Amino acid sequence: MTTVRSLDRLSAAEAADVLALAVAAEQADGVYPLSEDVVLRVRGEGTGPAAHTHFLSYAGDRLAGYAFLERDGSGELFVHPFYRRHGHGTALLAAAGGGPLRFWAHGDEPGARAFAEKNGFERVRVLWQMRRSLVEPLPDIPLPPEVTVRGFRPGQDEDAWLGVNSRAFAHHPEQGRWTRDDLLVREAEPWFDPAGFLLAVDIKDTLLGFHWTKVHPSSGADPAIGEIYVLGVDPAGHRRGLGAALSVAGLRHLAGQGLTLSNLYVDESNTAAVALYRRLGFAVYKTDISYFRP
Repeated sequence: MTTVRSLDRLSAAEAADVLALAVAAEQADGVYPLSEDVVLRVRGEGTGPAAHTHFLSYAGDRLAGYAFLERDGSGELFVHPFYRRHGHGTALLAAAGGGPLRFWAHGDEPGARAFAEKNGFERVRVLWQMRRSLVEPLPDIPLPPEVTVRGFRPGQDEDAWLGVNSRAFAHHPEQGRWTRDDLLVREAEPWFDPAGFLLAVDIKDTLLGFHWTKVHPSSGADPAIGEIYVLGVDPAGHRRGLGAALSVAGLRHLAGQGLTLSNLYVDESNTAAVALYRRLGFAVYKTDISYFRP
């Protein structure tokens, strides 16, 4: 029997069950089914009132599927490999409601595509993961005149960074709406390294752009990966070539830590960013798809 529960917050045991479910899906599909932001929400990290709902689908007393939904109708959904085609995905969709919905599918999998089409969803956005070897030489791209790079200073640089981030990603549906809480949650994560959070500043220490790197530890046969986590330049003080120079500066920082592989995420439609990353030697590795139902 399929039952679905909806919760504003998960208990520690429920969160552990959801994350174990995600690992099972990853082992079957080769791609982790949850974004970093949803993992943080599953773990209950962050402050302020919940603006989202967790949906848990059960087969008897066993967790079989999970969906996460923001108040704006965006979210993520997946089902344990053993329980697929048993109605859990459909039950989770029904619990999410009949209004407009937008779900991410991590990995361009035929099963997810068929499920989306069957339920009236259309493909509206493509997010690429691109990768590059850090063993191969990086181009020499100097910073603009009178611009230097320094590390992020926790407790001092948050407001300046949030301002530049919101302007640089004003039209981005996720990154552009980051709050101070979103930033502080990540500063508290074990992977956070202020030395790898590079800020480009002028002679007055005004923030012009940034390259926030992140290191993913090795897992099984997979090597550690250095990520271009967020890269942005303030459009209010745009300096030609700063984005490319910051890209290389961050990649050199990652290579200097002994990492041999780097990755990043970029919208397929962001032609300027894609062109930059291709020039720097990145190639498409995996694809995530956003499906929308009006």
